[in-house]
Amino acid sequence: MIFDLIKKRRSVFPVQYSDKPIAKTDIERILEAANWAPTHKKTEPWRFKVIQGDKKAELGEFLSNTYIDITPKPKQSKSKKLIENPKKAGAVIAICMQRDVKESIPEWEEVAATAMAVQNMWLCCTEMGIGCYWSSPGLIKYMDEFLPMDEGEKCLGFFYMGYYDGELPEQTRKRISEKVIWMK
Repeated sequence: MIFDLIKKRRSVFPVQYSDKPIAKTDIERILEAANWAPTHKKTEPWRFKVIQGDKKAELGEFLSNTYIDITPKPKQSKSKKLIENPKKAGAVIAICMQRDVKESIPEWEEVAATAMAVQNMWLCCTEMGIGCYWSSPGLIKYMDEFLPMDEGEKCLGFFYMGYYDGELPEQTRKRISEKVIWMK
């Protein structure tokens, strides 16, 4: 049931990933789920760049070097984490958004559509037993120096994915009644 799957969805971080590779067919299935997100005026703004193999290490080096270059007092622990996280992942997907050239809808709707595509990916990963999370570091504004990007396209973050061992903890939420006003 979809409600149970939604409640089961969690952020699973690279430190929790095992070495088990993710099959290309599984990544394609996850991306196909993304492609069915709602999109106003059918602009389909989501764009994805799948990073695997040696390119993961290159991504980590780029992120770390950029962090060191732009940060007045960089922390060695953060620099190391930027290098290691991509290597621990079975795949890293750069989440990008292509702005409608006609600007026929507000930009926030394009971002929202891309976020809904990512939620579809997340739910698909949950169903498939693949851990994942969306990271959006400040460094994403420099990704046009690393990724092939079209005019009007921007990176919104990284979708880290990997198999994991063990159970994930139960989560709780505040009651929805605390967040809703009924108006009649």
